[in-house]
Amino acid sequence: MKQFIDAQTLIGVLDSGNTRTQLTEELQDTLQAMQEHAGDRPKSKAKGSVTLKLDLTLEGGMVTIEAEVNSKQPKPVNGQTRYWLTDDLRLSTEHPKQTDMFAAPREVASN
Repeated sequence: MKQFIDAQTLIGVLDSGNTRTQLTEELQDTLQAMQEHAGDRPKSKAKGSVTLKLDLTLEGGMVTIEAEVNSKQPKPVNGQTRYWLTDDLRLSTEHPKQTDMFAAPREVASN
């Protein structure tokens, strides 16, 4: 009679080993997504999680185990674009209170 006492052995044989394979793949995919999210940016931080849920049912002395593997990967980084808000509530790439020094020649004030 085979007896499973430890979780490592149990996870390895659940669903003929498919649960272990799925858990490994989800872990690798999540780590890859975290690496891509963090990139080469200094002090970057990425978070993720991989969850193995075991639903247990005991009926007539028999235990049925259903495994579910889920992961939460970091959201993709979206770039930001900044604009200035003008007095008439329009967006501008230039600061509305600064003059454009390249627009055209200006008169020099005389004393």
